[in-house]
Amino acid sequence: MNRVDGRAPDEMRPLQIIPSTMPYAEGSASIRLGDTHVLCTATVDERVPAWMRGQGRGWVTAEYGMLPRATKERTAREAVGGRQGGRTVEIQRLIGRSLRAAVDLKALGERQVIIDCDVVRADGGTRCAAITGGYVALAIALQTLRDKGRLNRDPLAAPVAAVSVGIVRGASMLDLNYAEDSGAAVDCNIIGNAEGDFIEIQATAEGKPFGRSDFGELLDLANLGLDALFAAQREAIRASQAAG
Repeated sequence: MNRVDGRAPDEMRPLQIIPSTMPYAEGSASIRLGDTHVLCTATVDERVPAWMRGQGRGWVTAEYGMLPRATKERTAREAVGGRQGGRTVEIQRLIGRSLRAAVDLKALGERQVIIDCDVVRADGGTRCAAITGGYVALAIALQTLRDKGRLNRDPLAAPVAAVSVGIVRGASMLDLNYAEDSGAAVDCNIIGNAEGDFIEIQATAEGKPFGRSDFGELLDLANLGLDALFAAQREAIRASQAAG
């Protein structure tokens, strides 16, 4: 089935991960997935939240936001309203959970890494792009700590990435853009690691329920997408290390 942007059902949007785009952060990366662009930074805080003090382990948390003109119409800054919306809170919790799965928190020591994900341009899959780019920023930040001798051992586990899949006009598709996502009969975000394990799966039937065979097709597509994302992450991290 032809898609709105001409891709095959199993084809990702053009993908680019640019490492170390924010020089003052311990780690950073800009990810461009089609017309979705997200800037991710990782900040190392030598303190942990009060409820974790004395436990001998660290923490990874995330904040997520969308710039006012990341979309076709201006979205008001949530800070102006005095509180975050439910969608924002849900997304940043998802990012935090996903990236904690990439870290041995005991090896991290009593410090936390804060991942900030700012959507510069949105065209579907912003949470998936934030997780994928956020991992690169996290990996670079932890490499910075290792280079400075502040870690006894490497806390990084298997790389983590996320991709969207769905059923649109009766066909299973990989990496949905906004037009496809908004009209999908089934919408699914899949977070996994490079060892082939799943961390979280968010799947919703917008109308008619979907069967196990449909879900199997979506998982197969997601694995294709995740493999491409892991390869791009590795390339970005190698480029950061080569640049020193």
